[in-house]
Amino acid sequence: MKITNALGRRKSAVARVYITAGKGEIVINGRPLNDYFKEESLQYIAAQAFEVSGTVGQFDVKANLDGGGIKGQAEALRLGIARALCEVDKDAYRPALKAAGLLTRDAREVERKKPGQPGARRRFQFSKR
Repeated sequence: MKITNALGRRKSAVARVYITAGKGEIVINGRPLNDYFKEESLQYIAAQAFEVSGTVGQFDVKANLDGGGIKGQAEALRLGIARALCEVDKDAYRPALKAAGLLTRDAREVERKKPGQPGARRRFQFSKR
């Protein structure tokens, strides 16, 4: 099987994902999954696309993660893996991944800070006198 690649994004995190047929090894930035993501919840999020599609242990993943925080990176990786699985076999995996909502890019971003106030929406305390 050839290498299939896809891109996943979440907040400011970007995941470039390359999958091949294999034993289910996930390597992120040259480190294994359980070494890169210490929390089990993040490991679950990262590998969720395989569980939903029923392909646990069938594909090897090599991913480059950049930017954002640890949770955003895990969710970017999940989207990248889901998109790569769709490229491998659209008819088999797409309906399950789509129903679980794993093919939708979460477009929420941090709103920028505005000038003359301490945050995006927060205002300095108003004093009438």
